[in-house]
Amino acid sequence: MIIGAGGVGRVVTFKCAQMPDVFTDILLASRTKEKCDKIASDLTGKPIKTARVDADNVAELSALIQKFGPDVVINVALPYQDLHIMDACLETGVDYLDTANYEPPDEARFCYRWQWDYHNRFRDKGIMALLGSGFDPGVTNVFCAWALKHHFDEIHELDIIDCNAGDHGRPFATNFNPEINIREITANGRYFEDGRWVETEPLSVSKTFDFPEGIGPKKIYLLYHEELESLARHLPGLKKARFWMTFSDNYLKHLEVLQNVGMTRIDPVMFEGREIVPLKFLKALLPDPGSLGPLTKGKTCIGCLIKGLKDGKEKTYYIYNICDHEACFREVGSQAISYTTGVPAMIGAMLMVNGVWKKAGVYNMEQFDPDPFMDALNRYGLPWTEVFL
Repeated sequence: MIIGAGGVGRVVTFKCAQMPDVFTDILLASRTKEKCDKIASDLTGKPIKTARVDADNVAELSALIQKFGPDVVINVALPYQDLHIMDACLETGVDYLDTANYEPPDEARFCYRWQWDYHNRFRDKGIMALLGSGFDPGVTNVFCAWALKHHFDEIHELDIIDCNAGDHGRPFATNFNPEINIREITANGRYFEDGRWVETEPLSVSKTFDFPEGIGPKKIYLLYHEELESLARHLPGLKKARFWMTFSDNYLKHLEVLQNVGMTRIDPVMFEGREIVPLKFLKALLPDPGSLGPLTKGKTCIGCLIKGLKDGKEKTYYIYNICDHEACFREVGSQAISYTTGVPAMIGAMLMVNGVWKKAGVYNMEQFDPDPFMDALNRYGLPWTEVFL
């Protein structure tokens, strides 16, 4: 059962439908059933059930889960809804997977604590929750686990570097949910060093990184991202961990203006006698990320730059994926940002359904054997490359 019919929901549905031996029956549910029906109608040869559900309503979620009887619920709805969906999975005894950690609606804050606190309840119920099975978080976590298993005795420094070198030709648009994207970028930066967290002003730390395979040098900006929290917890010996992302000058110019006039605020304001949240209003005005698929050209490059020790010697290692926007659109009708999130969600669910990754409780991606996931990335559309520097 897939909850969420945005760009990522489309990719997850298409990729699950490609594997009928694993995903024998698929239900796609969303607050807007018409979106689900459109995705289902675009698939040929695989009937997809659709339903309307309010992901904020635990009773409604539970009733739909009970009626359909899935082995796993794949949550690609909004991060605000994670806990409601986890509650419904607890109530119905069904495994859970998401691609982004819970955020409270009134605060732009990455924190796994809310979901980690479900561990004992999921364990006692005998069900599993897999957190952050997207690309970053998700694949980047597994890249680290792979590096530690195969190439390092200790990982000391980690830089997760996310580049979207694509161009959609629009004056200003976000490649995934505008509300979540802008909340993330306008929050303070944060990185892990020597056992503590260091905060920075939003987008105040930057440098140039030379990306492989023809993408070339791009300016990258330090952000805080949720996988840093789990990796700092689960990678022994880690001394420094940072997350970086590219933004065009045009994107940053528009974002600065929107911030200056208050359009990125997440607190309610009064407008013509009723409360509105400016960022939610802005989201309604901006292009739907799903509409960018046929417009976007270029590539993404997401990877991990890792430094550490092997047999007492220092090593530097870079592992990454290159994804082409136009190739993604040809396959599933979506751009690469949605593709790189949706494919790992399918893979994580596949490993859960097949019992390869199976343990009662709440877990992050790096807590499992990386090998089957890494093999599946190569087979299902996200091949990776590793180099020693």
